[in-house]
Amino acid sequence: MKTAIIHYWLCNRRGGERVLEALCELFPQADIFTHVHDPQTLDSPVIRRHNVYTTFIDKLPFAKTKYQWYLPLMPLALEQLDLREYDLILSSESGPAKGVLVAPTARHICYCHSPMRYVWDMQPEYFADASIIKKILAAPLLHYLRMWDASTANRVDSFVANSTCIQRRIELCYRREATVIHPPVDVDDFDPTQPRDDFYLLAGELVPYKKPELAVAACNALGKKLVVIGGGPMEERIREMAGPTVQVLGRQPFQVLRDNLARCKALLFPGMEDFGILPVEAMASGAPVIAYGKGGILDSAIDAKTAIFFEQQTAHSLEAAINRFEAAGVEWTAEEIARQVQRFSKKEFLENMKRHISAELKQDI
Repeated sequence: MKTAIIHYWLCNRRGGERVLEALCELFPQADIFTHVHDPQTLDSPVIRRHNVYTTFIDKLPFAKTKYQWYLPLMPLALEQLDLREYDLILSSESGPAKGVLVAPTARHICYCHSPMRYVWDMQPEYFADASIIKKILAAPLLHYLRMWDASTANRVDSFVANSTCIQRRIELCYRREATVIHPPVDVDDFDPTQPRDDFYLLAGELVPYKKPELAVAACNALGKKLVVIGGGPMEERIREMAGPTVQVLGRQPFQVLRDNLARCKALLFPGMEDFGILPVEAMASGAPVIAYGKGGILDSAIDAKTAIFFEQQTAHSLEAAINRFEAAGVEWTAEEIARQVQRFSKKEFLENMKRHISAELKQDI
């Protein structure tokens, strides 16, 4: 069975790329198709073992770093791919990936991290700081992309969502049902046995929709120690906001993140994520999570047992949650917290995907 995996772009290693690597392990002979591939910023031994083919986007100026510029051309680029010889198509969707044209004898299964957030329900957040001119120019383009994205859902035989939040978003955007299979997390790479230190942790990409400023503002107001790990467009603003109890480390290697997850009092998670791998990594480290109680976090954390949820995305609401945590903590021990996230292991992901694909193909793989 000849298999093609379609991924939106290969320019960094985040949650989507971890799913891709797992799919590559499941289908070691698969060919990979993507819009842009930068092996220098995504040096993955797993992906390197596969043939990687790119669309014409990869040859355009500055495509390796400014691939978002070419979003309007990506639907056209996808439809130029010749996939007639493939029996199984697996699309990894967050940017444009599922809109490929396949042979009528092929089966197309889409693992959806999310319908394009900046096109659908999170458009206001992505364009909140944009100029009036940029918003006016973007409006017709986003309208076109929404129509194309919705119409190409009909090219997919089966959808898999990475969380119940995305399952609902697929239903709203595409009017399609989806099976929930959570993404793989390397839960065994983390240590839940270390003693906890007296600091909170904020980690990840510092971008507006993740609301990192809420964590900084809350810890400033309460005088609580906060360590910030991550970079991005908001890094300078976060450094300017940081009070005397807030330490901004910027981007750090995995070992530094792992060490801080093992020692922090709790992870602060003020954004709403599609699934949220970082909270699972924190819980695998035995750390509770203080999180905005909407989105993918509801699939992985349990209020009062492994996490404290707050209801409004405001610094004041987060402050109240921190005060509740300081007063009573959470019910489960670090070892119990770590044990409950074993269900998000790579082994579980591979078994669930294999079962789903076999059912769609009506044959074992």
